[in-house]
Amino acid sequence: MYTAKGRLDQNSMLQQYSPLVRRLAHQMIAKLPANVEIDDLIQVGMIGLNDALSRFDAAQGVQFETFATQRIRGAMLDELRGADWMSRGTRKQQRTIEAAVHRLEQKLGRPPHESEIAKELGVTLSDYQDMLNKVRGTQLVYLEDMSSDNGDDDYLDRHVSDKDADPLSQLNDHRLRSALVDAIKTLPEREQYVMSMYYEQDMNLKEIAAVLGVTESRVCQLHSQSIARLRVKLREW
Repeated sequence: MYTAKGRLDQNSMLQQYSPLVRRLAHQMIAKLPANVEIDDLIQVGMIGLNDALSRFDAAQGVQFETFATQRIRGAMLDELRGADWMSRGTRKQQRTIEAAVHRLEQKLGRPPHESEIAKELGVTLSDYQDMLNKVRGTQLVYLEDMSSDNGDDDYLDRHVSDKDADPLSQLNDHRLRSALVDAIKTLPEREQYVMSMYYEQDMNLKEIAAVLGVTESRVCQLHSQSIARLRVKLREW
């Protein structure tokens, strides 16, 4: 969409690509703690879209949607970097869950049930599910993150940055993806469904909840628990 002067019509483009912003925000939100608001991500993403419109150069041979996606995601990640998106307490709680899952898998020789994890943690099932809601999952693609109790201030820089130009990183990423596929196959069936719908079919939390006949909060719990199981598996990778 261009003006009479051959320039992008910003108003029309903002309207056309605003659904892209919402889609990217919904894809990102399940990987973040519950204190991150979807509306905040969308607002920042719209700023990234506007920036993409002002910087886009068709002569570079890149499609606008590809260029805009990078700018929108970049704007969201910049906002998260400056917002202390995952507190030290949240990280510690995440590692506590993972440690319990690991102990139970070693003891039981199978993925533990939610009630078993709750008992191992010494909390009620309801309290454990509240913990899952607070943790809300982390960046899935780079699950080798094993931060220390001192925190992880450059988490996003190390785990979301573009390393496509590095052949060694590409090889490691391929191996990690293969290990990830194998690890997903060990998840309980319902959690496999959640991961498939979210990451393969690009469904958002509301859509997954409708398919499973549960609440969005329950989908978040299942997602967070899946991430904890996968991180434990990939520690061995």
